[in-house]
Amino acid sequence: MGRMTRRGFTVAAAGMMSSAMLASGEAGAMEPGAVEPGRPGPALAGAAGERRRRREFRGMWAATVVNVDWPSKPGLEPRQQQDELTALFDAAVARRLNAVLLQIRPTADAFWPSPFEPWSEYLTGTQGLYPGWDPLSFAVREAHRRRLELHGWFNPYRIANHTDPGRLVPTHPARIHPEWVVPYGGKLYYNPGLPEVRRFVQDAMLDAVSRYDLDGVHFDDYFYPYPVAGQRFDDDTAYARYGSGFPDRAAWRRANIDRLVREMGERIKRRKRHVQFGISPFAVWRNRSTDPLGSDTRAGVQTYDDLGADTRKWVREEWIDYIVPQVYWHIGFAAADYAKLVPWWAETVRGTGVRLYVGEALYRAGDPAQPAPWQDPAELSRHVALGREHAEVLGNVYFSAKYVVGDPIGAMGRVVADHYPTRVRPPR
Repeated sequence: MGRMTRRGFTVAAAGMMSSAMLASGEAGAMEPGAVEPGRPGPALAGAAGERRRRREFRGMWAATVVNVDWPSKPGLEPRQQQDELTALFDAAVARRLNAVLLQIRPTADAFWPSPFEPWSEYLTGTQGLYPGWDPLSFAVREAHRRRLELHGWFNPYRIANHTDPGRLVPTHPARIHPEWVVPYGGKLYYNPGLPEVRRFVQDAMLDAVSRYDLDGVHFDDYFYPYPVAGQRFDDDTAYARYGSGFPDRAAWRRANIDRLVREMGERIKRRKRHVQFGISPFAVWRNRSTDPLGSDTRAGVQTYDDLGADTRKWVREEWIDYIVPQVYWHIGFAAADYAKLVPWWAETVRGTGVRLYVGEALYRAGDPAQPAPWQDPAELSRHVALGREHAEVLGNVYFSAKYVVGDPIGAMGRVVADHYPTRVRPPR
């Protein structure tokens, strides 16, 4: 089975949603009768008998790496970038969503004036160049004006989508500390096995938490990199120095990522207790054939074994506030069936305080390269309906923003029509 994560996505521009759709979405924003304070309560009867929760997370990812969603290209004038961002926010409102997960540290860089790392090249085309405005300040303000939560999406360890440190600005931490850097699979990464790296990346991300009114901190599926055939991630020196006491390198690597997750959660709460901490991992922790606690899947990647990411442990230990497994397959897919993975995750979070939202592959809907289920505009609607059969599933997040806007075969529109008669507030 070929894995599908965010790194394989195309960046072709999507068509814009009609102004009529935007207007109707604004008019239907956050109807008072649709929400109640507190934890998600029992389902309410909605339009056409639809059963819906009083609170539900309805999010979309907005990716900035290689300008996937925003800005549409580097080097636009500040006003153009602002107009594009607010258009995405308006689309979220029109689709009756309530949260945007905006990528603000895609490659060891920043979409705010960070004292730790350079301005992102995806803003201006030149790493370290001031874009003439503060994108994160603007994003927080404009999201909250529309009653959207804004979660800052950070990639902890990826430095660059190339292997040439000389292409980084001279003041980049990766050039000042070359001993922190590991080239692998055509990219540069910080070494997760170094305590000083772990502290640095936490400090860099927490700067945004301290200075901006973020509603959440969000990590995606990148921890140790995905395996690349014929290559090895060279952390021999770090393992020799810090790996004693572990049965093998894999256990040491998992412990390194465990520390990152646990410490990041603790440090966020010490600064601002209300800020949520969530992660959207690849959806398969382990196959049942590998571990009896695993899912009934036959995935080619298992986060526990291949990425150093013990996602099940993070939930059971309650180190995070929410988890968004990227269940990017259709119902009935033999190797990783959506209808088997969602119940597995529901069971995993059961009895914890961790909220479960399901990551949805909206980008696959209507893609001619995808199998027949993805040509059916109702496939994603069936996903939402299936999730609502499980009390633990408290929402969905859609990848990505440009497909929320463009919606080539109407799959997102079908979800809204079938399940989102009004806007609601997210769980707390």
